[in-house]
Amino acid sequence: MDVDTGIDDALAIVYLLSRPEVRLQAITCTAGNVGARQVALNSLSLLELCGREGIEVAVGAEVPLEIPLVTTEETHGPQGIGYAELPAPAQAISPRHAVDVWVEEARAHPGEITGLITGPLTNFALALRREPELPRLLKGLVIMGGSFYYQGNTTPTAEWNTAVDPHAAKEVYTAYRGMPEDKLPVVCALDTTERIEMLPEHLRRLGEAAGAAEPELVLPEQPEGLRSGSSSPLVACLSDAIRFYMEFHRLYDQGYVAHMHDAFAACAAVGRTPFSTRLATVDVETESPLLAGTTVADFRGLWGLPPNARIVTGNDPGQCFDELIASVGALARSLGIR
Repeated sequence: MDVDTGIDDALAIVYLLSRPEVRLQAITCTAGNVGARQVALNSLSLLELCGREGIEVAVGAEVPLEIPLVTTEETHGPQGIGYAELPAPAQAISPRHAVDVWVEEARAHPGEITGLITGPLTNFALALRREPELPRLLKGLVIMGGSFYYQGNTTPTAEWNTAVDPHAAKEVYTAYRGMPEDKLPVVCALDTTERIEMLPEHLRRLGEAAGAAEPELVLPEQPEGLRSGSSSPLVACLSDAIRFYMEFHRLYDQGYVAHMHDAFAACAAVGRTPFSTRLATVDVETESPLLAGTTVADFRGLWGLPPNARIVTGNDPGQCFDELIASVGALARSLGIR
């Protein structure tokens, strides 16, 4: 899993930890929502909160390939996890570089590892430079990123992860041209991830699923920054993070909701939520100041180039939230209450 943790990345990590059939081999960290080292600290602290110490967390690229780094603390909070406060992790960051983790683990486990990337594609692009056979060595790849004939969330046409490092995204999609269909990345773009709108009702249900005695109420009429009083430490952490995210969305006239882009991608990666895809040839604009980071999909073969992506074109938000709430709630229940 390659992340820029991030509120929705945090829920994605916790969700994967909640699935008994999933082995999280490693977490690699790139700069995006916050700096790469803060991403690693957030990820380590979440692992420890969930009782899963021992999973390797490695830092990778701290800047994009060719352009200056832009982070988004106004969206995710100064540490990247909203109002949540986690203790400093006891486990150290891995001495391995994220690129080494990608390459060495894929070589050691050919055809066994599914990659899930919920941040900018910088680490993976660098890994492809080191090992061009990665697309064949991996079992599959799921990417959260892009926006196809749909408004961007960073510029009018560009999605955040791609906008942070468009050159890396371009390299990744280029590397997948000509790959067999079952090896092409599944791309979860804004077109469908913005349908995964977390509402106050979902947080109330999460508290119930965790067995917390008190209702988890995150409501638009409450003061901004109100902290959770949940007896479940995991629910309290997620609630404090997501409240910040809901307040951000409301500030930009999107309603008191939180788009859980990365959590949907995690559910899709493990096959626990239904979705449909469509083959396309994807490219990324890197030269135009007006359109930098824009992802373009040729669904009709007009470029005469082979497909390099399977773009998610349909999903089921209700089922996805049922899955997230039941699974994360069960993990929270197993961790106990305070």
